[in-house]
Amino acid sequence: MLDFALVRIKLSPLNQIQSRCSVQTYNIHDAKTQLSRLVEQAAKGESFVIAKAGKPMVKVMALNAPEPSQIKRFGFMAGQIRVPEDFDRMGEAEVVKMFEDGA
Repeated sequence: MLDFALVRIKLSPLNQIQSRCSVQTYNIHDAKTQLSRLVEQAAKGESFVIAKAGKPMVKVMALNAPEPSQIKRFGFMAGQIRVPEDFDRMGEAEVVKMFEDGA
């Protein structure tokens, strides 16, 4: 038995959908034909996009999938990288030499 309460349909701007290249896209006809399988896939965390005439219209994803605002991106490597005090002057002599040789 398929529980449609496990998935949601979320409208997303085109640029957000295209930036996630791992999302599979289906046209409306294919999505209707394979709806049960696709809903099961989305419930397992594999979201997909339904397009009309080649234009992405909706994204189907699991209800428990984190919102983009919930995904921590910045600072995930805090304390793991050390930047030298002179990082903005590193290689300065080589850069100056490249400009002087080209003049």
